[in-house]
Amino acid sequence: MNAAEAAPAAGPTSPGLRRRLAALLYEGVLLFGVVWAVGIVYGVATNQRHALHGALGLKITLFAVLGLYFVYFWSRHGQTLAMRTWRLRVVGPDGRPPGAGRAALRYLLAWLWFLPALAVVGASGLAGGGAITTIVVVGVIAYAALARLRADRQFLHDVLCGTRVVDAPPPGKACAPSPR
Repeated sequence: MNAAEAAPAAGPTSPGLRRRLAALLYEGVLLFGVVWAVGIVYGVATNQRHALHGALGLKITLFAVLGLYFVYFWSRHGQTLAMRTWRLRVVGPDGRPPGAGRAALRYLLAWLWFLPALAVVGASGLAGGGAITTIVVVGVIAYAALARLRADRQFLHDVLCGTRVVDAPPPGKACAPSPR
């Protein structure tokens, strides 16, 4: 009997930090296409001729569309497309996918990944792309490092909204332990 078979079936385990960050990076790659498509549709619909004209409206539209994406997938399946690939699942306190309200709260609180760093950028008045990128990357790394302070390794936004990210079984596999 190996160690995996000897472990008690107490419920889903928390995935490692690397896997969650890889899923976050992959999510960004997938959402690039969504952001691009929304930008094209918005530009055509508003007859936008210059990138700075209507920029606030585009930001609000993107915020709403991304919110709909995440809330839909988290509340329906507990997984976005990237989370399925990396076999991760968001669950509420009952172990099921969070409801739409909790998923919306998680979406809003997930902006904690970026808001502190963006506030620093705004307060400092920086305009150079390299400096801004460095501050945002350092902010994201610092936010991810906060998970190391918790025994369950969950991120702050999950703790605040009562969700957690857990391992998801491969497709076609049941959650119950295999017979011996």
